[in-house]
Amino acid sequence: MIPPDNYIVAQTANKVLLSMSDYPMGARASPNDYHKPMDHEEVGRHWDENAEAWTELVRAGYDHYRDGLNTPAFLEMLPDVEGLSGLDVGCGEGHNTRLVAERGARVTGIDISGTFVRHAEEEEKREPRGIRYERASAVGLPFEEASFDFATAFMSLMDIPETERVLAEVFRVLKPGGFFQFSITHPCFDTPYRENLRDETGRTYAIEVGDYFRRREGEVKRWLFSAAPPAARERLSPFRVPIFMRTLSSWLNRLVEAGFVLERFGEPYPGDEAVRERPGLQDAQVVAYFLHVRARKHG
Repeated sequence: MIPPDNYIVAQTANKVLLSMSDYPMGARASPNDYHKPMDHEEVGRHWDENAEAWTELVRAGYDHYRDGLNTPAFLEMLPDVEGLSGLDVGCGEGHNTRLVAERGARVTGIDISGTFVRHAEEEEKREPRGIRYERASAVGLPFEEASFDFATAFMSLMDIPETERVLAEVFRVLKPGGFFQFSITHPCFDTPYRENLRDETGRTYAIEVGDYFRRREGEVKRWLFSAAPPAARERLSPFRVPIFMRTLSSWLNRLVEAGFVLERFGEPYPGDEAVRERPGLQDAQVVAYFLHVRARKHG
């Protein structure tokens, strides 16, 4: 893959350095905006503003990291859910919620963005899968204790500032013995400083990272999927995505403190065949862009 224009920051005889040529989910990033600390409601307003463009682009197939790597690996790690009741936290327009429902689960999807929920409900009406959607915040789930056999969160937890409250709420609504499986950008490689190092052919051979221990509390990244065609990028405003990243130990310790028992981990890796089908995934063979975690409520 040829390095994208305007992202070469230095070139030597043996390497080309690119600054954030692709956001981990396949997006082109511009410099971070810094904001005062925000709560889940302000984050929700950002996502509601993103929702129309996001839904259009992901349904057109431009989220290559999701479709070609992250979601398939997540579903491969997911236990058998046939006949179980599940909650999808931060369901967005419902793509992954529908995939879980197709495995035989009775799924409820919640999202703080009313626009996302509307798109999800419209798709459910068009092709029913028995999914119930609600506009709600993960910080205050509108369900009784022990309501669900399992919960999922596809790439949503790092967008919510009140991490401890979310984990406590998920723990509360799970039945004893129920599990919680979620995906996030990998804390070790989605750092404030990151450079994609490519050779003269454009092939990534290393990812340079730094500033790992600096917490990000509401930094807003502006980007669009790099796979989107130029006409779409010119027509649509960039997403504005607040980021709330923790260290790896912080994520795991907060799960333990919430009462969960850690059960399984995954770091999706695209094989050569996947890269041939989607060449943009090649850099995900160098480092893990995503982390999958499964934890269980003792019972």
